[in-house]
Amino acid sequence: MSAAGTAAIYSPMGASSRRRVITTPEGIALPVTVASRGARVGALILDFVIQFLALLIFTILMGWLFGGLMDVIEGMEDQVAGTAEFLIIIYLIFLFLMRYGYFLACELGPRGATPGKRITGIRVAARDGGRLTAEAVIARNLLRDIELFLPLVFLLEAPGGAMGNAGFAGLAWFLLFMAFPFFNKDALRAGDVIAGTWVVEAPRGKLAETLSTQGAASGTSSLTGAQYEFGEAELSVYGEHELQTLERVLRDGTEESIIAVHETICRKIGWEPGAGDERAFLEAFYAQLRARLEGGMRFGKRKRDKFS
Repeated sequence: MSAAGTAAIYSPMGASSRRRVITTPEGIALPVTVASRGARVGALILDFVIQFLALLIFTILMGWLFGGLMDVIEGMEDQVAGTAEFLIIIYLIFLFLMRYGYFLACELGPRGATPGKRITGIRVAARDGGRLTAEAVIARNLLRDIELFLPLVFLLEAPGGAMGNAGFAGLAWFLLFMAFPFFNKDALRAGDVIAGTWVVEAPRGKLAETLSTQGAASGTSSLTGAQYEFGEAELSVYGEHELQTLERVLRDGTEESIIAVHETICRKIGWEPGAGDERAFLEAFYAQLRARLEGGMRFGKRKRDKFS
């Protein structure tokens, strides 16, 4: 989906306080659930544990490698110094990648989530309903230094008085950033506000068994008897991401969202949208698109979304 435009966001009446509906730039209304603050904290702790273990293993490996090289070049002082400097550079590069590259690489991936977020069942998403851009991921993660790492420095240094009054003032300022998610209903970090992102509960990675669309794959509407058959060119415009979106709409969407999605798909594939048989049309399109994508996967061909 395009990232252009602004999404309308509201809470459906009678739903959980964390339930939201976003209207994408293409006019599709999608239900989402904002991740709880506890899930976000748990994901962050898990990611830090993963980073710590990776750093520990890499440190042990570097120590073993340095010891082995010392045995080889014993007595050659110039080579010893050069080897030590080289290994230190490698170690510093690894530290940099763990601090910045870990979150960036994971959240720029197709799942938009670090391993910690995957375990807790949450992911990063664009608040406008569009695609998660590299700029947004970079912005939200660069602010982590201000929101988290600098506060840790102040928490360690300020109470001892070594930094004077400036240390306590800085500590109070950065604690405000750490408490920011508790000041808004969507649990947004300052980085989320800047980047236009939020963290939501991730939809199921695998589709459940086919929806109640018996007969839909054949394209026959049980309501009107109309035939819905879609050609290769019409089914090729969408991929797995859009299929999952359509599944959520058919499962949880309102009548208004079903009508909006029906009109959007008709415009996309060049059909004239009718009225009164929208669900039958979407069920037929869903069933035939799913069959096409699963057939392609059996031959090692995947279409992750409409852009691929």
